[in-house]
Amino acid sequence: MTEEQKIFADLPAALVDEVLGEASQAGELLLNTFRQARADRDIYRKKLLDLGLVQHESALGYPPLPTTCATDGSYAIDRLLTADFAVAAAVAVEGLTPPSEKRHWEQPHHSTFVAAEVHHEETATVLRAVMLGEELLLATRAPHNLVMLDGTLTLPIIYFNQALNKAPQARSLRCSQKFLARSVEYLEAYLTILQPARSDKQYIALPKYSTRREIGRQVGWRGEHDDRGILTLLLQPGELTWPQRLEQPDQPWHINAGRLPDDLRRRVEELAVNIVQGLEQVYVFYYKPHDWLPALRVEVASEVALNPHRLAVVVQGLKHQCAIASMLEPYPLFLADRMVKGMARALPAFRQVATQRIAEQYEGDIGEVFFAMHGYRSESGV
Repeated sequence: MTEEQKIFADLPAALVDEVLGEASQAGELLLNTFRQARADRDIYRKKLLDLGLVQHESALGYPPLPTTCATDGSYAIDRLLTADFAVAAAVAVEGLTPPSEKRHWEQPHHSTFVAAEVHHEETATVLRAVMLGEELLLATRAPHNLVMLDGTLTLPIIYFNQALNKAPQARSLRCSQKFLARSVEYLEAYLTILQPARSDKQYIALPKYSTRREIGRQVGWRGEHDDRGILTLLLQPGELTWPQRLEQPDQPWHINAGRLPDDLRRRVEELAVNIVQGLEQVYVFYYKPHDWLPALRVEVASEVALNPHRLAVVVQGLKHQCAIASMLEPYPLFLADRMVKGMARALPAFRQVATQRIAEQYEGDIGEVFFAMHGYRSESGV
């Protein structure tokens, strides 16, 4: 029996029957949604065109193909009897490089953090901020013309704000010590992405999931339709929407640095002001490179969105990296995502190496080592 055939092996038969029945009902509801979206398709597309929200990639021109890369990260925590085994990693993957590219990017294209932490409720909060910060550092150090980030441009301010609140209270954690030591570097990298001064470097964020409706609110389609889902049906290959301002939250963006030491707090507060200003100037557009792909939600700084040449570089780079039909996202982003998802699966092997090291040198009862290093629960995120 294969692994795929074992998915119900540990479940009671009655439970499986009940869940399969409810899944069929859920499918019926989705079927009605698809039918309604299909019925409304022509009306919504006409509204899009009447409002002048759609343009074709050919209108932007055809600049030389940019070099590309993508960054992604993941973290995992193994909850042991006496401690937590925490791992975070960020990777950068180069895209399909044009034949003319000769620039060299020094290794390594990754960053890792591994530590045995005391039990603490805020380990995950700080660890994921470290992961994201390392992703941003890799992105800003990449020599490529187009750098892709997995996720939304608003995610770093949320993670960093949470970590800046919790890390000062959890200084015993090694991830807190690392985050506080490098927080200024992380925020500077974030600001570089939000306000890209160099015209030869474009940073874009590609969230796979978003409930935002910048286009939907203008067109007036039903509330159950998010922008990316319905625009996948409405846009033709090669079409993109005109960049729109990112929806702003009800409460203004902020970074609370009040719990930091004075010298660090002053620098963080200076950066926070500029970061909030940068987030207010983020634009969003949707682009459908090919018929076999869903529409891509692309978040960019105003310096890119409002400059036709820089926008054309982004569009050409995305189209070139989406040439493989079996991947539903740009090539380097797909590879980076696959790499970091392997982190959680490899965590037991990392723990085993640490256990063996302790067992080799521990003078006491070896049974105590295996009790202490036994994993009871794990959590991970990307």
